[in-house]
Amino acid sequence: LLPPPPTWNSLNCPLPPGWQSYMSPQGHRYYVNTFTNGKPHSSSSPSNLLCVFLTANGYHTPVTPMHQMEPGHMSLRKPSGDPQVGFGEHSEQEPFACFLQINCVTFPHPDTMQEQQLLKPTEWSYCDYFWADKKDPQGNNTVSGFEILLQKQLKGKQMQKEMAEFVRERIKIEEEYAKNLSKLSQNSLAAQEEGTLGEAWAQLKKSLADEAEVHLKFSSKLQSEVEKPLLNFRENFKKDMKKYDHHIADLRKQLASRYTAVEKARKALTERQKDLEMKTQQLEIKLSNKAEEEIKKARRKSTQAGDDLMRCVDLYNQAQSKWFEEMVTSTLELERLEVERVEMIRQHLCQYTQLRHETDMFNQSTIDPVDQLLQKVEPAKDRELWVQEHKTGDIRPVDMEI
Repeated sequence: LLPPPPTWNSLNCPLPPGWQSYMSPQGHRYYVNTFTNGKPHSSSSPSNLLCVFLTANGYHTPVTPMHQMEPGHMSLRKPSGDPQVGFGEHSEQEPFACFLQINCVTFPHPDTMQEQQLLKPTEWSYCDYFWADKKDPQGNNTVSGFEILLQKQLKGKQMQKEMAEFVRERIKIEEEYAKNLSKLSQNSLAAQEEGTLGEAWAQLKKSLADEAEVHLKFSSKLQSEVEKPLLNFRENFKKDMKKYDHHIADLRKQLASRYTAVEKARKALTERQKDLEMKTQQLEIKLSNKAEEEIKKARRKSTQAGDDLMRCVDLYNQAQSKWFEEMVTSTLELERLEVERVEMIRQHLCQYTQLRHETDMFNQSTIDPVDQLLQKVEPAKDRELWVQEHKTGDIRPVDMEI
């Protein structure tokens, strides 16, 4: 007699050949191998039956039995970076894989699963593509998919900071340029130029001072409307990311702990089954009341071990389901944060280009008066004005007479 895997009844999964189900007086369902007249058989055990019901993403995924299962194929083992194949059924010639165990997470085997529907089809969403772990470039350790997403977020924060530093350098250039323009506008070179050309020259020098003021205003707006927003956006971002990291990491640790408990329970069940089989074989050799009592005791222990295994698997599935739900929620939040970051930067870079266009417009306005005066420059007029002011006499000399 063997206890059922979790949710066997609710799933109505066909039993392997040679097995029948019965209800105990306490309302528990058990399974009997008719090939061995109710005796536990080494090729069919609760641990192997349970293999069919280990889950992916917290949801039960049964595999229709095709052959009886062989012990030792349940893929519950200590975490590592390499996948462990689990077998839901087995023939003497070839095992039939039903799932993969990778770093304590249960995934459906690609040869037996139907194609999963993406949670957000066509969107390339974070919640669909970061479930597995990935080896680092050195190949020594593995990095979780969520950790890769966190690294993306932190890299984005760093890029945002570097953009602010770039704008700061642009501000320094503008300030230095404005300072030099202002200094040059006060230069006395060609200050004695006269007439309409002198007026145009004076206006050109004044335009430098006006342009310097335009660039100072541009640098000031760059600081307040571009640099500061880039620097101040999400000041506590790293702390927030650490909270996400710790939360998901804790759930993975809980999952690993449940996984270890399942493996321990499976080993205990295997030992109980071996003990029961040995006592059953002894009874076949020599019948005695004592042997029958020992068999009953061993059967109870085997049943209890099966119950313990099912309880551990159920707790494992609950832990994986919790991790799955938090992964979906957290990855979607990281996705939203990334969209928000990109949009924020785009808006402030657009503000930069707008300020730049305005600066060009204001610079043009400082040049317009210079252009107007240059159009009025008249050499003849300048000569008239200069002569009137500096003439020494208009009586020309004549020939001397004897």
